[in-house]
Amino acid sequence: MAVLSIQSHVVYGYAGNTAAVFPLQRLGREVWAVNTVEFSNHTGYGSFRGKVLGAELVSDLVSGIEERGVLKNCDAVLSGYLGDAAVGRAIIETVKKVKKENPNAVFCCDPVMGDSGRGFYVKPGIPEMFKNELIPLAGITCPNQFEIEFLTGVSIKNVNDALKAVNILHEMGPSVVLLTSFREKKGELGMIASKNTADGNIAYKIVTPELPLGDGVAGTGDMTAAVFLSHFLKTFSLEKTLEKTASSVYSILEESYNISLDENIPLELKIIKAQEQLISPLRIFKAEKIS
Repeated sequence: MAVLSIQSHVVYGYAGNTAAVFPLQRLGREVWAVNTVEFSNHTGYGSFRGKVLGAELVSDLVSGIEERGVLKNCDAVLSGYLGDAAVGRAIIETVKKVKKENPNAVFCCDPVMGDSGRGFYVKPGIPEMFKNELIPLAGITCPNQFEIEFLTGVSIKNVNDALKAVNILHEMGPSVVLLTSFREKKGELGMIASKNTADGNIAYKIVTPELPLGDGVAGTGDMTAAVFLSHFLKTFSLEKTLEKTASSVYSILEESYNISLDENIPLELKIIKAQEQLISPLRIFKAEKIS
């Protein structure tokens, strides 16, 4: 079974599909990658070359897959950076096509819009499209703190605020929410995974040390969403999925940081060099049930 991943692509470094496809494959998933943009590098460098590939190409590629008669073998659709609103509409149509062939398929929407310190870095109209059209269609969503604050209107200062925001996001549609990062104490980063059930929401939290990564590392959210989706599709256990995701992501970030120091190079994800952390992470973190 496969994951259809519709995201951006960069030639150098890691972002979008460049950060998501290999982790999914290393964890045993077939991946059908559709690129929404083709850039030389991620936009955090300040300059880049390339272009948005456009909704017409996305729709055309998906139609080609559909003609092969294999959409029934698609376990999940994973979306990230859109490029423009038309691509968002192409993703909506893709999800509908996949679910028609496989009603059990999951739509995992990573609402890539911005980050704390940087603000929004997508075109006008994209945040509203996520909020009003894509998030309500999703079964899983993986926002960071900046994104969930925009989507819900909740300012997160502590874990109770985070849970309030997560619960609002559940009401918007997704049955599973992964808050990929929030700050509650200095020197720590938290992750929360929550699942809506007939008996109410079940939520787990993991806290890890905060690595000295400056403004962060491009592609981390894309990689996190991919790893979380893969483990959840395998186990359907929220607790185990959060533990495996947090442990692998932290271990890859730590190894990437150490490599940048040792080799005196700009900080980028080192997913290939650190790939064993996807299978057997050196740092193991346990989840705490909070709801």
